[in-house]
Amino acid sequence: MEPRARSFYLLSAFFALFVMFLYGPTLTIGILSFQGEGGGLTFPMRGVSMYWFYDLFEQQAVGDIWGSFRRSILLGLMVMVTTVVVSVMGGLAFRKKFVGSGILFYLIITALVIPSILVSLGVGLLFSQSGLNVHWSTSGFGAQLTWTLPFGLLIMFAVFNRFDKSFEEAARDLGASPWQTIRHVVLPIIAPSLIGVALFGFTLSYDEFARTLLTAGSYNTLPLEIYGMTTNVTSPVLYALGTLTTVFSLLIIGIFLALALLSNRRKARAGSDAGKAV
Repeated sequence: MEPRARSFYLLSAFFALFVMFLYGPTLTIGILSFQGEGGGLTFPMRGVSMYWFYDLFEQQAVGDIWGSFRRSILLGLMVMVTTVVVSVMGGLAFRKKFVGSGILFYLIITALVIPSILVSLGVGLLFSQSGLNVHWSTSGFGAQLTWTLPFGLLIMFAVFNRFDKSFEEAARDLGASPWQTIRHVVLPIIAPSLIGVALFGFTLSYDEFARTLLTAGSYNTLPLEIYGMTTNVTSPVLYALGTLTTVFSLLIIGIFLALALLSNRRKARAGSDAGKAV
């Protein structure tokens, strides 16, 4: 076997440092969350136990943790469904050029480069000046869509850009209506991409802070609640909460990946059955 070049080891070391930088803070929080009962927020650890995880589920003056968690889950689901539906509709609309399509595309992209805190301030002012209630389910929902929709639309633009229109033409030749073509041909083909858009929408909403800061009203989402806890909580219970939310995020990602794998297997099985029929 030929010896590897020196550049290989340099790049490997650089990549290892990058991975350490990427996941080091999360691992540190995970380790410190297992402090003993007399432990603090820093090393060295004073024993190892699950005390702070138990303490997290007890009644304590650390804010509305589980209420904020429920709000973040519900808001994430609302944003996820809306992002998927609007992204598919936008992707279908942009398959053909129309008047103002270029301007509209750049307006969509612009939402990604505007500072998030300014978006939050603008949406909050718009609702308050219009006499509407500033609430996480209304203004917070709208502010988060300005963040998730551009990502969803960009994914759908890429998907439909390489979509083979011959499948739709074959369906129409067989007498399928436009809706039947979308329902039975287009959506099954792009299903893995829809799962990716849904994952983007949910995760971006679940951990969004800046665009929710001035639009959540009187009730915090989980990122806002955690930020508030950092100013008055001086125990590792904060780390225990961070560890649980990280595990929950990984669980959600695992579920979406499993759904994508299942969708790909069904598509491959359907293709194999079609080949046998021919």
